[in-house]
Amino acid sequence: MIDFLTLDDAKNQPLWRRPVALLFLMAMAMPVAFFTWYALLNNFVQEVAQFDGADIGLLHTIREIPGFLSFLVIFLIIIVREQVLGLVSLILLGAATAVTAWFPQLTGIMILTFLSSVGFHYYETVNQSLQLQWLPRERAPQILGWLMATGSAATFCVYFVIMVLWEPLGLTYNIVFMTGGGITMGIALFALLAFPQYESPHPQIKRLVLRKRYWLYYALQFMSGARRQIFMVFAGFMMVEKFGFAVHEVAGLYLVNLVLNMLIAPLLGRIVGRFGERNALMFEYTGLVCVFLAYGGVYFFDWGFQVAAVLYVLDHMFFGLALALKTYFQKIGAPGDMAPTAAVAFTINHIAAVFLPVTLGLLWLVSPAAVFLLAAGMAFVSFVLSTLIPRHPDTGNETVFVARRLKAAE
Repeated sequence: MIDFLTLDDAKNQPLWRRPVALLFLMAMAMPVAFFTWYALLNNFVQEVAQFDGADIGLLHTIREIPGFLSFLVIFLIIIVREQVLGLVSLILLGAATAVTAWFPQLTGIMILTFLSSVGFHYYETVNQSLQLQWLPRERAPQILGWLMATGSAATFCVYFVIMVLWEPLGLTYNIVFMTGGGITMGIALFALLAFPQYESPHPQIKRLVLRKRYWLYYALQFMSGARRQIFMVFAGFMMVEKFGFAVHEVAGLYLVNLVLNMLIAPLLGRIVGRFGERNALMFEYTGLVCVFLAYGGVYFFDWGFQVAAVLYVLDHMFFGLALALKTYFQKIGAPGDMAPTAAVAFTINHIAAVFLPVTLGLLWLVSPAAVFLLAAGMAFVSFVLSTLIPRHPDTGNETVFVARRLKAAE
């Protein structure tokens, strides 16, 4: 029998059955499947299907289509509870990852990528909504930092196993894909059966919501999605194509990222809480402009793999400050807007993702450096937008323009 508990009643439950415990469990489960797939992807498609830059761009365009369709979550939660939808999406992500090596042709890789992406993006959409509903506003930045650290720890385990055991045990793509996907499926099934269903005190609006006063949040989400594609698609591909990194070497680079993330993510949450979303995002985007310009320098000046590896790690660290976007919206958004706006934001975040990978994949064939210079320009636009966030965002004080109008009226 399924238990239904309000968030207040859940405080009387054992610690492991509280909403925050479920958030931590899901934060642990998702990276196992997703980053198993991500760690092996570039080597797998090159060795098995002989992908070039255009092929990898097309693959990531297909992968982002479900992200663009994230707004459909609004219609799904009319008939399925958000919590259940999130866990079922995790199961789909795990299942598609598990059988990836069974279909080593171009068509098979594309179909399974699409299915795993449906699981990933619908989980992420619901997860963001649940975080904003379940976490107390005053502690949200710190807890989000710890959730990031938990995800990093799970990903660390994935990369560590691949790096250390790939060659000694003669691991195959099939074994690793099956193991990573199976673990995620198992954790999600346990969470589906073991946890009660939590009732938010603020019923979510179950229709698409686009509010004029959220325009800056939408704009920041759009630019974030465009920048992220260049990092996700081409930064790792560069390490394999230009410098010839093997599977265990790519995993080793990711491992460094994860160790630093585990240490820094809780600190990032405290930084956002202490200095505010405006300053945190301005710092992030300044760093990303510098990193993407330096990526271009790897090609212009033929810098070695050591420089590229350091830039990759810095890139990943700066992206951690993106949690400030979540807390910015938590402060300006109406309580009932969390679910519909999370879905709309994910769609906006993926507008550029649908056409950028395949388009930039073609540009990559001509000039990889140009791809990274374009990313630097995107990061600069994000920096300009972040200056429009007020120092103390709140409902009715969404942008600096609102604050100026209020001051003028006084």
